[in-house]
Amino acid sequence: MAETAPDGWTDAEQRLWEAFRQGERLDLRTGGDAEDGAVRGGDWGAERTVRAEVLARLLLHGPEAAEGRVASLRLVGAYVTGPLDLAGAALSHYVELQQCRFDGMLFLAEAAAGTIRFIGCLIPRLEASRLVTEGDLHLARCTVPGGVRLTDARIGSDLLLNLSELGSDRHGRALAADGASVHQDLEAERLTAHGGVSLRTARVGGRLSLRGADLRATGPARNCLDLARISVGSTLYLTGSLVGGRSGAREIQGHGYGAPSDPTAPATPFRARGGVRLVDGRFEGACLIANAEFTLTDRQELSLSRIQTPELRFTCPTPPDGPVSLSRARVGNLVDAPGSWPRHGRVRLTGFSYESLRPEVPFTVDQRIAWLEDSLGEYRPEPYEQLAAALRRDGRDDDARRVLHAKQQRRRATLPAPARAWGLLQDVTVGYGYRPGRAALWLLLAWLLGTGYFLQHPPTPLKPDERPTWDPALYALGKLLPVVDLGQNGWNPDRPGQWAAAALVLTGWILATTAVTGATRLLQRT
Repeated sequence: MAETAPDGWTDAEQRLWEAFRQGERLDLRTGGDAEDGAVRGGDWGAERTVRAEVLARLLLHGPEAAEGRVASLRLVGAYVTGPLDLAGAALSHYVELQQCRFDGMLFLAEAAAGTIRFIGCLIPRLEASRLVTEGDLHLARCTVPGGVRLTDARIGSDLLLNLSELGSDRHGRALAADGASVHQDLEAERLTAHGGVSLRTARVGGRLSLRGADLRATGPARNCLDLARISVGSTLYLTGSLVGGRSGAREIQGHGYGAPSDPTAPATPFRARGGVRLVDGRFEGACLIANAEFTLTDRQELSLSRIQTPELRFTCPTPPDGPVSLSRARVGNLVDAPGSWPRHGRVRLTGFSYESLRPEVPFTVDQRIAWLEDSLGEYRPEPYEQLAAALRRDGRDDDARRVLHAKQQRRRATLPAPARAWGLLQDVTVGYGYRPGRAALWLLLAWLLGTGYFLQHPPTPLKPDERPTWDPALYALGKLLPVVDLGQNGWNPDRPGQWAAAALVLTGWILATTAVTGATRLLQRT
């Protein structure tokens, strides 16, 4: 293999040939920030121009490495002309391009590589469906006006898109990575996407982080983020990001592409301008939605239907302005706040199950019942029973009974008039069995009224020749508890007294019947 560059190569290309053999970085920057920016820099002349075919020649049929060196392609600040077509290629060399400006598309479809890093580059479009890498794929700080396609790609380590800006293709997609597999982490922190981000059926072995991302649905795309049927081995982050990065994070700053910022710096929220679908997603660590803003229009929603995760955190500073669906989702801990949920029936809870409630701020049981009832278009018992069961598991039995009481009150409105009347009586007297103290209060009130009446209107003896000991309190109590003989049956009240006694007897039987009915219902639920 020749040790010198082919004839006809420019001075910059010859220098790149030698840098490739030595495994060294070739830096073509002039040193001025205003001139070296790949997107907003000035015009780059021939001294910084490298043809795409030269890069392909080096990677596919490049020279042997110098003795004691490992050949690699490391290029900084170059203007790459023409499309770089490496589709189907087997790339055995390390590839790293920083602050390079491409004027043609980059094709990596069905290629196989070790580690590929594009950092701060301008790339018109990246086509990399079914790309396979053994190491990382970095697209950090890049600008890709035509979007990125990674459909069915297999990334052996991390996929980084931090601080990049993506435009959309003709289908309105900025990142199309359906079916992709990332062995470790997928980070797209503070990503700006002018189009949909689609990771349907993707698999991420580690975490999926979209901290501080700004996603906007454009063109025909209705959703700005589609994670339907995704599997994440750790945690999904739809949260804010500290401006400038986070100390210690395995993101762009953690890999040496910028210094970590002060952790007390202000945060950039996660923003979604369009529908967000996490339908059927599996998140083994947690699903965190915090410091996030959702702007939804007609036919757009934040859908968490049928997700499964040990913890769902939903603590947005302002509620989404569209529907939030939790239908048939299954979570362990539900961490939320009263002000994070939309109102007016825009939360869907059909079949939503959770093990425990861990509100970030105080969330009273009355607020929780109002949250529940606001989400129900028509009466359904399951959401109430689910909430009561979660409260019981936390040892909050009184709150659980309050929820079940509210369930019966909501159910009463759906019944025919006679059943509603009977239900109202049960509610007033014993709170459907969940307020047994009410029966005691009603008995006490009836007993006091009866005692007062018969104290003023004592009856005559039933047998004139017998005069038992008269006690108005025991007489009134005996009428309220007709199955108990208190020795006051030998009296004959007048007609008004008979009506008073009948009222006491009727009151006693009604209270007893409603108490038994409520107790039966309560025992059936325990």
